[in-house]
Amino acid sequence: DVLGLLNKKPPETEVIITGRYADEKLIKKADLVTEMKEIKHYFKEGVKARKGIEY
Repeated sequence: DVLGLLNKKPPETEVIITGRYADEKLIKKADLVTEMKEIKHYFKEGVKARKGIEY
C-alpha cells in the first residue's frame, strides 16, 4: 500500500511517484502534483518503446 509506506517514511525523505491515473487519496497526500500533456511524441514517427524509458 503506497499510502501506508508514505505515512511511515521519515520526514526528511522525499519520494517521487510517477504514472497515470493517480488515486485521489494519493493526490491529497502529496505536497506537489504535476499533470503533463503530450504535445509531440516520437511514437507517432514510428519510434518503438525503449526498455528503461517507456517501460
